[in-house]
Amino acid sequence: MPPDGRVRVRFWGTRGSIPVAMTSAEVRRKLIAALMHAAGRTLDTPEKATAFLEREVDFAISHTFGGNSSCVQIAAGSNDFVLCDMGSGARVFGNDVLATRGPAGHTFHVFMSHLHWDHIMGFPFFVPAYSVANHVRIYGCHAGLEAAFRGQHAAPFFPVDFSGLSARIEFVRLQPGRDYEIAGLRVRAKLQRHGGDSYGYRFQKDERIVVYSTDAEHKQDDLAEVQGFVEFFRNADLVIFDSQYSLAEATSIKEDWGHSSNIVGLELCQRAHAKRLCLYHHEPLSDDERIGALLAETRRLEEITRGDRRVEILAAYDGMEIAL
Repeated sequence: MPPDGRVRVRFWGTRGSIPVAMTSAEVRRKLIAALMHAAGRTLDTPEKATAFLEREVDFAISHTFGGNSSCVQIAAGSNDFVLCDMGSGARVFGNDVLATRGPAGHTFHVFMSHLHWDHIMGFPFFVPAYSVANHVRIYGCHAGLEAAFRGQHAAPFFPVDFSGLSARIEFVRLQPGRDYEIAGLRVRAKLQRHGGDSYGYRFQKDERIVVYSTDAEHKQDDLAEVQGFVEFFRNADLVIFDSQYSLAEATSIKEDWGHSSNIVGLELCQRAHAKRLCLYHHEPLSDDERIGALLAETRRLEEITRGDRRVEILAAYDGMEIAL
C-alpha cells in the first residue's frame, strides 16, 4: 500500500481517439502569455519563477494537460501494478517502472475498457513486456481481447511479433456485473454504449471507490440506463469520466459516436453522491486553453446546481496524481 495507506490514482495518458503533441505555435503562445503576466516583476531566481508560475498563472498557460492516450494507474496496497487501458501513456508508465523499480520481477494487472487502437497502441512499446521475469495479466470482457493485442504486433503493423515478447502474458475474460478480487481490489465491470462495446470498471479497496468510465455515451432519455450508471457510480470517491464532447455535440452532430460530456458526467455524479468527477479522454482538437475553459465551466455549473453535497471537479492531465 502507499506509505500513508491511501489509494492513489495516477494518469499516464488522458487524451481520446489519438495522441496529440503541442505545436511550436502553442508553446510560443504560452511563453508570450507567461511573459506578459510577469511584466514588471523581478523573477531572478528559479524559486521566484516557480512560485510565480504555480500561484499566479493559469494551469493552461504554465502547464499542459498532455497528449498521450488512455492509461491510468491505481495503487491501492498491492506490490503489483494495476492499470486501466494501454494507450500511448503505457509507454511512459513502463519506462518509469524500469527507472524506479528495475526491469524485472513485476506483475501488471491491466483492465481494458475496449480494443480501439488508441487504447491498445502503447502495448508494443511497453518495455516490461519484453522481460522474461515479468508477468502481465490483461483483463477484459471482449471475446477478441487476445486477438486484438496479437494482431497489432503482426506484420506489417509492427516489426516484433507477439511471440517475441518474453514476459509471461495472460488474457483473462471477465463477466460484466460480477465482482472479482484482483490485486487486493474488488473489481466489477459494466457494459457501456460505444462502437464495438466498451466497459467501465468500479474498483473498491476497503471504503475507497474509484470508477473508470471512458468511451461511453449516455442516452438521457433511457431512464433505466441512467439509473444503472447512477448505481455504478454510487458513493465513489473518484469518477474518471469521458467528457470528450460538449453536450451540444454529444446530442447533435456527434450523437452515436460513443462519447459523453462534462454536463452529463456532473449530473450522474450528483445523483450518485460521488465525491469527485475527473474530466477525461480529452478531445484531440482541444488545446490546453479549451480544456481549462471546460474545467472552469464545469466548476461553475457544479456551484449553480449544487444541493447538499459538493462534487469536486478536476480535469485529468498526464502525470496528475490523486490521493484518496
